[in-house]
Amino acid sequence: MGRHGAVTFKGNPLTLAGEELRVGSVAPDFDLVAYGPTGMTHVTKADLLGKPAFISVVPSLDTPVCQVQTRTFNGRLAALGDKVTALTVSLDLPFAMNRFCGAEDIKAMRNGSDYMDRSFGEKWGVLIDELKILARAVFVLDAKGVVQYAQVVNEVASEPDYDAAIAALEKLV
Repeated sequence: MGRHGAVTFKGNPLTLAGEELRVGSVAPDFDLVAYGPTGMTHVTKADLLGKPAFISVVPSLDTPVCQVQTRTFNGRLAALGDKVTALTVSLDLPFAMNRFCGAEDIKAMRNGSDYMDRSFGEKWGVLIDELKILARAVFVLDAKGVVQYAQVVNEVASEPDYDAAIAALEKLV
């Protein structure tokens, strides 16, 4: 497992595991777990291909900033309808993610948990090594799965650049 760069959490420096994912890179494969009406299901990169994809990564939906990020992107993505696929990724258990998204009426975004093996976090360069949680990040992929926008938020307790992320996605629609 490689290491790259650092983020801070409330000012404390932390290390990101894995390789940094840059614009122009082919997005790595992943296998996340979701819980819904049919029980446990898997969400993979293949599920996102064929149209532009938006991936919002949060440390935990049980924290205020992650909740704001998810609500904000859900509201902004709703206007794009089925022209895009959208996904929230965290290490929260699939049951907790489903509960939050149901209670908050999050319908424009699917959710996927990396709790099984944290491989999304490592492959996408967003696993905080010291805490074993995901950093806050946003990725936009084109229909073929090539990264067109990537932001790993420097301070985990801060919100992402909503306008830049949505603008990058809208260029692909």
